[in-house]
Amino acid sequence: MITGEQIRAARGLARLDQVELAERAGVSLETIKRLERLRGPISANTTTEAAIRSAFHAVGVIFLEEDGLGCGVRFSLPRTVRSRSTDPAETSPLT
Repeated sequence: MITGEQIRAARGLARLDQVELAERAGVSLETIKRLERLRGPISANTTTEAAIRSAFHAVGVIFLEEDGLGCGVRFSLPRTVRSRSTDPAETSPLT
């Protein structure tokens, strides 16, 4: 389950406006606006949530599930970096 806060944060990270996200996800602009206003888990059907996740995944943004420290978003590591090593220090895109 993703949250309205995560959608807003993911849009900022990906530098997408609401119109672009709606187009990429194949949902209405009003749906994006409604979901971003929500606090906590979004109330949307599974197809809508999957479409939003897919749109962000296509631009390299993934959602981090609640793990006791909170949920969030981040860029996914490029496939070549992930396959080289499982050591986080070695997979840093900054090295």
